[in-house]
Amino acid sequence: MCRFLAYLGESIFLEELVCTPRHSLVRQSLRADEAKAVTNGDGFGIGWYGERSSPGIYREVMPAWSDDNLLALCSNVRSPLFFAHVRAATGTGIARQNCHPFHYGPYLFMHNGQIGGYGQLRRAMESRLSDHLYAHRQGATDSELLFLMIINRMEMGDSITQAVGQVLNETLAMMHVLGIDQPLRFSAALADGKSIHAFRFSSDKRAPTLYLHRHGELGHVIASEPLEGEHEGWELIPQGMVVHLSEEGQRSEALA
Repeated sequence: MCRFLAYLGESIFLEELVCTPRHSLVRQSLRADEAKAVTNGDGFGIGWYGERSSPGIYREVMPAWSDDNLLALCSNVRSPLFFAHVRAATGTGIARQNCHPFHYGPYLFMHNGQIGGYGQLRRAMESRLSDHLYAHRQGATDSELLFLMIINRMEMGDSITQAVGQVLNETLAMMHVLGIDQPLRFSAALADGKSIHAFRFSSDKRAPTLYLHRHGELGHVIASEPLEGEHEGWELIPQGMVVHLSEEGQRSEALA
């Protein structure tokens, strides 16, 4: 399982969350406390919004703890909305195009979890993509495929919550038809440059952990694990829920 964090609020240096805390994401890449895989060394990525509508992206296949470029970027880049992710591969290769976050237009997406029986489902799932989204696909992960399927639904007119719910329900239906009894686990974040939408779901009621935390007076952090190693001030998002963060504040709703 992977580890990730997302931030929305006043503009801060990325290092304030990615590198500096006692249980920072960089440290979690070497030793996570609440994941099945203790080490998340199969690549990493950061994505951030600046003065353009499209986000900046930096992804690499080496472990986060050993990349000096990551530390240099995080100590010099400020952003009011950014993502960071460290990867533990689950069945697909260690390659830059398989590292999170994924992006399309103004959107960023990252995921922790997996689709049970993905190898059996992949072709059928890819067939649901429109031609331009299929052509955009660069990697081989279930995470990127879920993201593009969500974008596909959004381009058909669904809201973000509706799109995610529909894609998860479609995937579960395909798994049922093929007799796949492995779980679908989905802890994810999606951003559009102004807001963050965080999801926690699992078909077996064992969704990967995902926490919400207030950072400073105006900021919020979504993270797989508390960044200080202690849970005080960190709220575990209930399974089956989506949390929306924007300039107007936060709200939650059930993921249908």
